[in-house]
Amino acid sequence: MKQPGFINSMGNSSGIAAKDVCKIRPSNGVLGRIRNWISSSTVSSDTECYPKSLFLITGAVIGFAGVMLSYLGNPANTGFCVSCFMENIAGSIGLHGNVRMQYLRPEILGFVIGSFLMSLYKKEFRATGGSSPLLRYFIGILLIIGCAVFMGCPIKMIFRIAAGDLTAWLGMGGLAAGVFIGLKFLEGGFSLGRPNELPAANALLIPLMMALLLGALLLKPGFISLSTKGAGAQYAPLYLSLIAGLGIGALAQSTGFCVTGGISRFFLWGPKEFISCPKTTGLALGMGSFFLFALVASILTGQFSLGWYGQPSSNDSHLWNFFGMLLVGFGSVLIKGCPFRQLISAGQGDTDAGAAVLGMLTGAALVQNWGLGGNPAGTPYEGKIAILLGLCALFAVGLLYRKRGETYAPEFQSGLD
Repeated sequence: MKQPGFINSMGNSSGIAAKDVCKIRPSNGVLGRIRNWISSSTVSSDTECYPKSLFLITGAVIGFAGVMLSYLGNPANTGFCVSCFMENIAGSIGLHGNVRMQYLRPEILGFVIGSFLMSLYKKEFRATGGSSPLLRYFIGILLIIGCAVFMGCPIKMIFRIAAGDLTAWLGMGGLAAGVFIGLKFLEGGFSLGRPNELPAANALLIPLMMALLLGALLLKPGFISLSTKGAGAQYAPLYLSLIAGLGIGALAQSTGFCVTGGISRFFLWGPKEFISCPKTTGLALGMGSFFLFALVASILTGQFSLGWYGQPSSNDSHLWNFFGMLLVGFGSVLIKGCPFRQLISAGQGDTDAGAAVLGMLTGAALVQNWGLGGNPAGTPYEGKIAILLGLCALFAVGLLYRKRGETYAPEFQSGLD
């Protein structure tokens, strides 16, 4: 795919600005290249620096901590699963009545609060929004439905692969296909509009909500439901889960870690950019580190089991697993981020991501109330219909929000996460 450039109505095109695509400083000889590879300062002074070591640490912490929390009590092959854990939270606050899926998961709360605290520390907390928030809310619902049919979000997909679940590779294929389709719509001029600066109070709502839920988890008031059986009753020690969530939220805020963002960059610029663009390289290193640390931890803790059948959180509905993650990849590109990324962005002040997070919470409730999610027996009829309708809705949104005569609207030219 060609490098994206914004084409205005007069037909003039320009590539992405230098400040948006960081280039490694030229070097001579093999030693110079090695020095650039391992150095934290690999970009020129007028561009933003993305230290590779931080991406490696982010991936390592996610992979190792997730597997260890599963070993200490979280559901098998799950690690951190945004969709599953959002279903737990929705049940705990009374949005659905499945007594097996009710727990205020401290990992999710930690992701948002950790991102919020890190953005304050780095002075990057900014209240922005107004870029089609209701539509993002709707797409947030669809993301959780797609994840529920697959029985896991993109983060859990990698944990399943690292634990030997071969069926999860079908989800990887679906996710990549969805990202590719979404990028084609961006290339055709898709845009939800540019976000605007907002009063800070708007951006505090999602972090405050998560802080209040954390208080409820610690105090356990009577209106909070907690499972005594099923997946909701399977959890690691609270403080370990919270510390892991806070740390990962802070690291992800610093690096922009996002599974669909990494795949997007590969399709946009190809393998060559994984060498010449620090953030692209970093995302690749982060995902590789995530997988390798999760794989090693799974083997060392006895949680690795290679095979197609009998894996936790999987079934034989291979076609619908593929389509479920296709829906997730497609929707994630349209709103610039997978479910995990939406939580991190909401923590650092993005109210549009906050709208998507509320949509994800709504979607989690609908999955349980309407029986849309996959289960060991397969994908229910209702889930299949929801996936097909969701894909039709995303195609309609993609077509209706195109700006003719343009490609890669400016708000997509930086980040592409």
